[in-house]
Amino acid sequence: MAGNKELITAQVLAEALDLSVETIWRYTREKKIPYIELGRKQYRYKLTDVVRALSNSTLGEKTAPYKTETDKKYTYQDYLELPEEPGYRFEILEGILIKDPSPNVIHQRVSRRLQRILEDYFWEVDPKGEIFNAPLDVTFHDITVVQPDLFYVSAEQENIVKDTRIDGPPTLVVEVLSPSNFRKDRLQKMRIYQKVQVQHYWIVDPAEKTLECFSLRDDMYALVTAGMDEDIVEHPDFSGLNIELKKLW
Repeated sequence: MAGNKELITAQVLAEALDLSVETIWRYTREKKIPYIELGRKQYRYKLTDVVRALSNSTLGEKTAPYKTETDKKYTYQDYLELPEEPGYRFEILEGILIKDPSPNVIHQRVSRRLQRILEDYFWEVDPKGEIFNAPLDVTFHDITVVQPDLFYVSAEQENIVKDTRIDGPPTLVVEVLSPSNFRKDRLQKMRIYQKVQVQHYWIVDPAEKTLECFSLRDDMYALVTAGMDEDIVEHPDFSGLNIELKKLW
């Protein structure tokens, strides 16, 4: 067994390999990389052993296509004039129109269960703040319109709550992954949320049963806590918020 000083966490391993933590966990669950289990669900890795295991493989990040319309730069006004199309929802990411299929059942189930947990928590710590869910437009400037699955607007942010939309960055945004939005939520939207200074961004993957919580640190997102399967996720910036992941799945 490697010495403890040689063992690293999934977060450190992900950064070293330029992969997502969710991918590291998936490889762990599928036994595609070597690991050491320190107690229940406490995994550690030796970087050299993992690199060796991956060197002759074709493993990589999962991607899923989504449809974009790139022949023009869209604005919020253009968005308002789009005709409704049953079975699809639209967003504009820095002028690019994105068309995604509507969420599936597991997506909605997980989103609803997490919303209940967040509502109970923020009702106690910030009773004048609000938890919203999709579909509700959130706009950044005039070229980005998103519909986060869940988001929290604190009491101090009441000025961004308009009659028909939220105009500005919420304190917390949660995106629940679907096969059609995997790449969009992990790359494009994450970059946009960081750019407009959404303080906290969480990514939930029902298929892999994972939760990743990112927070701004020196204007860049850092992974501050994460969990999978039946872990209990404790967030360092939200005192007393303990999320039992088994209640989501």
